[in-house]
Amino acid sequence: MKPLPVPPKDGPRVNREIRIREVQLIDQNGSNLGVTPTFEALKLAEEAGLDLVEVAPNSSPPVCKILDYGKYKFLEQKKAAEARKNQKIVEVKEIKLRPGIDDHDYDVKMKAMKRFFEEGDKVKVTLRFRGREMAHQDLGAKLLDRVKDDVGPLAKVEQDPKMEGKQMIMILAPR
Repeated sequence: MKPLPVPPKDGPRVNREIRIREVQLIDQNGSNLGVTPTFEALKLAEEAGLDLVEVAPNSSPPVCKILDYGKYKFLEQKKAAEARKNQKIVEVKEIKLRPGIDDHDYDVKMKAMKRFFEEGDKVKVTLRFRGREMAHQDLGAKLLDRVKDDVGPLAKVEQDPKMEGKQMIMILAPR
């Protein structure tokens, strides 16, 4: 016997929504009662004052558990909120340079870049060429190599420098 397709519903099927002839039943203590007709499982759940909840709908036969559905939903929401709280969104910050950047300006940009890496963000280094600077792309490549060497202990190169139109782009990610 093949299980029926699970209807589109947010959350598991509960009590009378379970329309399968027999289910694999787990009682409120966590012990497996084996394959049981659904109407008997519902009767056992009602006697315990709890709900019959389908926890594994795609197995054959579906696994149902006798538990307090309100508490189950609350714990699921709490678990999802905890997972959302712990995830870190990695942003890509951009640092713009020019081939003829002066030492102090370069140091200021490097300080900002190091702060971004400490916060766990990626950095996109954009080196823009204007006019006659296009003839000296080797100076830009040297500058990006210098950036790469200076942030070596803090970051790794995710995308090597490459030309895109009139700018050279390199992406760095924190180690």
